[in-house]
Amino acid sequence: MIPRYLVDFDPDALPEIETDVIVIGAGIAGLYTALNCSRTGRVLMITKKSLFDSNTRYAQGGIAAVISDEDSPEFHLQDTLIAGAGLCDEEAVRVLVHEGPEGIHALVGYGTHFDEENGHYALTKEGAHSQRRILHANGDATGYEIVRALAQKVKDNPQGIELWDDHFVLDLLTEDGICYGALVQKPDGSRVIVRGQATILCTGGTGQLYRYTTNPDVATGDGVAMAYRAGAVVRDMEFNQFHPTSLCYPGAPRFLISEAVRGEGAVLRNIKGERFMDRYHPQLELAPRDIVARAILSEMESTKSTYVYIDITHETPELIKHRFPTIYEFCLTYGLDMTTDWIPVAPAAHYMMGGVRTDLHGETNIQRLFACGEVSSTGVHGANRLASNSLSEALVFGKRIVDRINALPKLGKARLRGSSPVEARTHPPMGAIIERRLKLQKTMVRYVGLRRSGQGLQKGMDELNRQMPLFHAHLTKREELEFANLLTCAYLVASAALSREESRGAHYREDFPERDDANWRKHTIMQRERAISEEVVGHV
Repeated sequence: MIPRYLVDFDPDALPEIETDVIVIGAGIAGLYTALNCSRTGRVLMITKKSLFDSNTRYAQGGIAAVISDEDSPEFHLQDTLIAGAGLCDEEAVRVLVHEGPEGIHALVGYGTHFDEENGHYALTKEGAHSQRRILHANGDATGYEIVRALAQKVKDNPQGIELWDDHFVLDLLTEDGICYGALVQKPDGSRVIVRGQATILCTGGTGQLYRYTTNPDVATGDGVAMAYRAGAVVRDMEFNQFHPTSLCYPGAPRFLISEAVRGEGAVLRNIKGERFMDRYHPQLELAPRDIVARAILSEMESTKSTYVYIDITHETPELIKHRFPTIYEFCLTYGLDMTTDWIPVAPAAHYMMGGVRTDLHGETNIQRLFACGEVSSTGVHGANRLASNSLSEALVFGKRIVDRINALPKLGKARLRGSSPVEARTHPPMGAIIERRLKLQKTMVRYVGLRRSGQGLQKGMDELNRQMPLFHAHLTKREELEFANLLTCAYLVASAALSREESRGAHYREDFPERDDANWRKHTIMQRERAISEEVVGHV
């Protein structure tokens, strides 16, 4: 149903370039791995827009690591396992909590400035964390500060890192289970084959599957889709995290109102002004994200509203402005003052827990193909990511990827076979693609969103199947190629959600509302041209 390649091509007719390591995507995963790889070889970094277009840039709350003497890796481990709802790979989590602090020191070495108080890092607490272990920068601009520092280092290293902005990676090139590189489309529409000793996917998540998301426009699931087409194992795609609190105000984008706001004491109120989280969870506003998001949805439905409020007006204006300058200023541009106003919020698609399955060194089942950051499924997040673990994961497994690549023997130059022509390729009009993308997003929100059911998921699958003829079209423009990747990921998410007949973490089935450890403490495994299967937790 989904073809091996998005486009027809003859490798013998295309120009080739060679490098040591190909990094696809930017963000903390791409920038950090590129910088580390450049110490021992040549790196080609390919972004479809620019270095600054990634989810990392918008990360507000911070980065989780055991820094305080009052904290311990064991505490961090337990918090992560609890949030992951029985699906975390404990070995992967141990790697994260023990190697995370080293990643923080590496970021500082690259020029990242984290906030301090009295000569020590200013640590905060977020939902489902038992300790204060969240480092932040410029109050609530942590991601931007990390990208700023790393991007500057990349730009300062033109000998080691060649940067291709505005290039679109169409597909991975594989032969006999080994990845030899990628097929890339240049800004002028011409194509080139890039060969590398190793290829690292750092392409982020799938936020644009949904109508409302905290993710930027570039989050179209390209890495998951191209890895799936290449035969990589994709795992746990049913687990999509919806952030409970994104700004919901006429004329404003779905701007993230960080979990750290609730960590500093903000409360949630329905449109009647009632605080409601005591009816849903003993941890109140600091309950796991999936519980808070569904609680908000329930309140919205019972009060016939499109939002609830987040209220931090009981704190001093000085604290709010100092701790959340970015959020404060953004809200102010729309006439909302956090120091005096309740801010209208609603859930929005935020993070993909599943992704391309990797081992503990970031390598996929395809040799020399690695995945880092949100595109990967390392086993750290399970069914529900613990807040601020994502940036740490990219650092820890990014370093492990580089260590593995440095130990690889030299790869020979195999002949690439290219694609078999797909019959009846026609060119879809642009307007249709825009309409199709909107329809796809509405389908995902309606049938594959915060609440799901077998009947609804089947309707969603039927809608997606009607879109599948797209893969027989002649695709050239970035918008068309992105939509093909979104459609691929939508199919993966909906299929996995339909197969998992229980509720766990971010996956909630109204027809199977209970967690079922006896039958479903398993990963959902998907591979092209193979049926959906399950895998016991802990096995990689």
